[in-house]
Amino acid sequence: MDTSSDTRSLALLVLGGTAWLGGEVARVAVSRGHRVTCLARGESGTPPLGAVWVRADRSRESAYDQVAGQRWDAVVDVSWQPDQVRSAVSALGELAEHWVYVSSCSVYCDDSTPDTAEDAPTHEAFAGTGPADDESYGPAKVACEDACRVGLGEDRVLVARAGLIGGYGDRSDRFGYWPARIAQEDDRAAVLVPPLDASVQVVDVRDLASWLVRGAESRLAGVYNAVGQVHPMAEVLAACCTASGRAPRLVEASDAWLQEHGVAPWMGPDSLPLWLPRPEYAGFMARRNTAARAAGLELRPLQDTISAALVWEHESGLHRVRRAGLSRDRESTLLSALAADPAVGTGSTV
Repeated sequence: MDTSSDTRSLALLVLGGTAWLGGEVARVAVSRGHRVTCLARGESGTPPLGAVWVRADRSRESAYDQVAGQRWDAVVDVSWQPDQVRSAVSALGELAEHWVYVSSCSVYCDDSTPDTAEDAPTHEAFAGTGPADDESYGPAKVACEDACRVGLGEDRVLVARAGLIGGYGDRSDRFGYWPARIAQEDDRAAVLVPPLDASVQVVDVRDLASWLVRGAESRLAGVYNAVGQVHPMAEVLAACCTASGRAPRLVEASDAWLQEHGVAPWMGPDSLPLWLPRPEYAGFMARRNTAARAAGLELRPLQDTISAALVWEHESGLHRVRRAGLSRDRESTLLSALAADPAVGTGSTV
């Protein structure tokens, strides 16, 4: 994708810029000729070459002192902590021409209905003080969105509600589990997979970052589902086989069977990544992205995202201890149980 730009050089402040998405935003912005400053502690890494690094802890009152002495064409924020977002808006709102806030589709309170748009109902905003915990992630993101819109005005804020982000550099071990798992096996091996007709919706980190930077350039405002196209799980797995050159037997288990056998959904230890039980989560990875695509979100083919994820998995180590997924022993036990279950026979094999 061509990242050259004919737009004027922006003074762009990335609140973060050393972790995954923030770092990619900074890299894209530098490549497009912008003057990029990253404000971050640096615990997740360092900013890309060409960006200025301001070391600061956003939990401190003095966090923005070093960047509050100039005007910014745009500020990009990815935090999900309401206190951090409110303090940033308070300190920098009058200095910024435009604000890009990366939110999440976790703000929506209905995960069961596919093809919902940006007008779907959201959770009540997190009303607590101090750090929000993981269980409050969705409501916390709502509170962050509210802080941006109230503090800056609707016409100065781009709220990008991202869904699952994939591609090179993903440390969550969710999306990368599948290309890595397929790449470890030969044609005789079996791999436990969730229902093949389940929806998977992923946006490549490069596509999302590029759109966010271009949104800052054009001062795009409004709320958008910044999500990818919807693909069936079968298509994702086929692309993993293509990327790795492997074709193990894919043994399908139903939503109910996985739940009955204690498999954790989505992510974390002892999970089957990307699997979400239906019908309660039938819409979680099936949001409508029409508005974002009309506003310039360009999406590369799924195969490109999976291939990039597999490169990262090889670099990180296919056999490393993962933050998400089934251990080999646990998967083997489940495959044996599935084969012996009289209700499902040997399970569906692809």
